[in-house]
Amino acid sequence: MASSLQSSGMLTKEQMVYLFDQFDYLTSQSDVKKRISDAVKDKQEAVAVTTAIQEEIFLEMGIDPGFGIGCLGKLNSTFENDKELMIGFYKFLAKEEMACEEAELGPEGFEQKMIAQQQLQEQQLEMLMYMRKFSLDEQSVILQKLNIKHIVSTLNSCENEMSKLQKQLESADFDPEASLLSVEEMEEAGRRRVSPVFGGR
Repeated sequence: MASSLQSSGMLTKEQMVYLFDQFDYLTSQSDVKKRISDAVKDKQEAVAVTTAIQEEIFLEMGIDPGFGIGCLGKLNSTFENDKELMIGFYKFLAKEEMACEEAELGPEGFEQKMIAQQQLQEQQLEMLMYMRKFSLDEQSVILQKLNIKHIVSTLNSCENEMSKLQKQLESADFDPEASLLSVEEMEEAGRRRVSPVFGGR
């Protein structure tokens, strides 16, 4: 009955995690992929179907769908200090985006995009690893050339921080192809030694 559905307060971390896990499982199933793909072929928005899937999960959990969707919109502010949950939330958003793209591009087009992204990420990682040979000031100059000033401080982290740096690059607001510099361009930028990005004027 609708009256028994949770419709007030805020969802718990456990409820959020259950939603994320169920959504990840369902959108990996062939019948659900077909459901989203068929909707796109019928000129429907893929995101409308993924939202409907989330609402169905909420109903299964005894949660009012509209209330549940609203809680997702508040998750950033409510759980901003819960790193584990926030990572799960971003994975959930990425999974939804991938499910929509796969339906919109088709299996072949989606696979080609994934291959291209993987190649770009490998090039970015190679570039970042090469940059570690430069001093912090030189790294700042190179990153200034890329307009990614907000990740300068992470370049001084140990090797196991490289994956986090790569994710920051992926989420930065710039053309992915512009995130690559050749060895020659990095060498030239390093030699110029202009004022560090965060240095005083």
